[in-house]
Amino acid sequence: MVDPRDGGRVSRLLIVRLSSMGDVIHTLPAAQALRAAFPNSTIGWLIEERWAELLCAPGTPLRGPRSAQRPLVDWVHTVNLVGWRKSFFSLHTLQNIAKVWNDIRSAHYDVAIDLQGAMRSAVLARWSGARVVYGAAEPRESPASLWYTRQAHTRGLHVIEQNLSIAEAVMESGTDSQKMKTPRVEFPRDPVAEARINQHLAEKNISDFAILNPGAGWGAKRWPAERYGDVARELASLGLRTILNYGPGEQELAQAAQSASGGTAESMNCTITELIALTRRYRPIASRGGVGHSSRSDLRPDGSGPQRPLRYTYDCATQSLERHHARAPLAAGPGIAGDQRRRSRRSGSQVVGLSVDCKCGLSV
Repeated sequence: MVDPRDGGRVSRLLIVRLSSMGDVIHTLPAAQALRAAFPNSTIGWLIEERWAELLCAPGTPLRGPRSAQRPLVDWVHTVNLVGWRKSFFSLHTLQNIAKVWNDIRSAHYDVAIDLQGAMRSAVLARWSGARVVYGAAEPRESPASLWYTRQAHTRGLHVIEQNLSIAEAVMESGTDSQKMKTPRVEFPRDPVAEARINQHLAEKNISDFAILNPGAGWGAKRWPAERYGDVARELASLGLRTILNYGPGEQELAQAAQSASGGTAESMNCTITELIALTRRYRPIASRGGVGHSSRSDLRPDGSGPQRPLRYTYDCATQSLERHHARAPLAAGPGIAGDQRRRSRRSGSQVVGLSVDCKCGLSV
């Protein structure tokens, strides 16, 4: 293989974005742009197995012809770095690592693109066997750039724009005059999950609804549960039911928010595939974590974004919602300064001290 910038044709391309949910969603537009630029090329994606449902519906082969169940990539390579670290020298772990790496190297990728910018993702991209490895000139972890053979200067404030910059570099279209728009994104469609969500909504007589996700990766990003109850009550006054999505270990938090909602919210534990099906039917969506990224990035799982949303701004002081147009959606949760966020992240405490000017935006 030759570098595409030297006139070579990219026939096999590997995307490396391991985690997490919101970050993978933010990477999808760049991946979609690469698919459009190289429609006949084999595209693989290296990802943590817990997030693989964002690329491939359960029960669908991880490689082969693309379909509605795996619409974007030809091969999903999954790793379990957290699990592997716990028992790195066990025979089972070593066998799993060997299998993944044999699969990746057997694909003979021409180009690997690190869209995570971390040391681990950069090393994995380089170890893939691809002769050309692209990454950001100023990655999130600076030493990662040492593993790249080609560095792309990113543009834009949003990570979606920055990821597209790297994709443009691969496609030799990285100039301002050729700046691409955010492409339509396709998520996996699982008929079983679609039917299950339809049945659940019908049983609960839910039609127009919002999704609130009270959980988050760490305490500093969590809004107190009663605040979500406040938002749910206000949404009910606008004719919208609220579904409180929660993941593993978040049931107590969701139940507390449901209790605070005065019966206007319904808790629902969804797999990723079910959540994709649910968000195809939603009105607004709000979160401080990964689920909200699909709203903040103007993407919906039905591929209808980008769009100019309406925003409902909730004021905790007056306990009211104001409706107005917004240039970009904003996820639910309090505003919090960078220094305060870093201090809270270290302490793991909830964000609780912003009751007067705290607002949340709900994109419609």
